[in-house]
Amino acid sequence: MSVVSLTHVTRTFGPVVALDDVSLDVDQGELVGLLGPNGAGKTTLLSLVSGLRRPDSGDVRLFGGDPRSAASRIGLGTTPQDTGLPPTLTVGEVVDLVGRHYPAPMPTSEVLARFGLEDLVRRQTGGLSGGQRRRLAVALALVGRPRLVLLDEPTTGLDVEARHVLWQALREYHADGATVVLTSHYLEEIEALADRVVVVGGGRVLADDSLAAVLGLVGLRRVVLTVPASVVLDGLPGAAVVQDGVAAGDGGDVRRTVLASDADAFVRALVRQDVPFRDLEMRGASLEEAFLTLTTRDGEAADRDVVAHPGTDQPASDEPAEEVAR
Repeated sequence: MSVVSLTHVTRTFGPVVALDDVSLDVDQGELVGLLGPNGAGKTTLLSLVSGLRRPDSGDVRLFGGDPRSAASRIGLGTTPQDTGLPPTLTVGEVVDLVGRHYPAPMPTSEVLARFGLEDLVRRQTGGLSGGQRRRLAVALALVGRPRLVLLDEPTTGLDVEARHVLWQALREYHADGATVVLTSHYLEEIEALADRVVVVGGGRVLADDSLAAVLGLVGLRRVVLTVPASVVLDGLPGAAVVQDGVAAGDGGDVRRTVLASDADAFVRALVRQDVPFRDLEMRGASLEEAFLTLTTRDGEAADRDVVAHPGTDQPASDEPAEEVAR
C-alpha cells in the first residue's frame, strides 16, 4: 500500500487550474523531491495530501485513508511555507507543547540536537531570526516521529551552514525508515537529498523518475562559447535553448550558453555557417537545465525564480493568488 496516492486529481481556484488530472504514488521509505516553477501546483498538492483542501475531482489517499481524517494524519508531520509560532513561548516550550500531542514524541533534547537549536532553548520564538524560526518549524514536523514528512520549501531563508544542518537531519530521519516529500526552488537541495524527482509544471506531472533518469530524459548537452554580440544562435540545428550572454572582453563579444539536444549537429552548424566562435566548452546538463527544458517544452514559461546556488532570499510562493489568499 502506498503512503500517498493521488488518482486523477484536479483542483482549481476560480479560473486557475492548480492541478490537472494528476496521478502520483509515494511508497514507504522514499525521499521524493517535487520540483517546479511558481504556480506549478506543488503547494496545492501537499495541501491535498495533508487534508487541508479537497480535490475537485479524483481521489487522494493518505496511509490508505481519507487525509481529512485524524486517524490518517496521526502519522503525518508537515511544515508549510508560512509557519506561525507563539511569540512569547521559548523554543523549548514550543517543542514540549507540540510533543504532548503525540503518544511517543521525540525527546526535546534530541529534537534540539538534531537541528542545532540547543543554544536557543530559552529564547522566545518572537526573538528568533527568520532562519532560526524556519529550522524550528522543520524540527517541530519531526517531534511526533511521523512516518511521513511533508516539507514545503523547508530551507527558505536559511544560510548555507544552517541548510546543511537541516539536510543532515533529514537524511538521518529518512535513513530510519521515514518517507519524506519536499518541495524546493533550490535545485542543489533536490540533487543533495532526493532519490526520486517529480517535475511539476502547469499543474501536471512532467517527469517522475530517479534523479539520473530525469537528467537523462532531457538528453541535453550544455555548450558554452564566445561569439560576437550580433551573432544569432537561436534556430541553429541542435540548439534547444539559447540563454542570454554576458560580455566577454572589450571587443563586443559575449559568452553564451546553449542547451543542445544534439551538440554535434550544433557545432557542425557553427562551422558550416562560418559563425565566428572561440573558447567552446561542453558538458552534461544540470538538473536546473533539465528542469528549464522540461517546463519550456511543455509550453510553460521558464522559471526565473529558480535558484541554482542558494542564497538567503525567499522565493515567491509557487501557488496562484487564490491559493495564497486562503
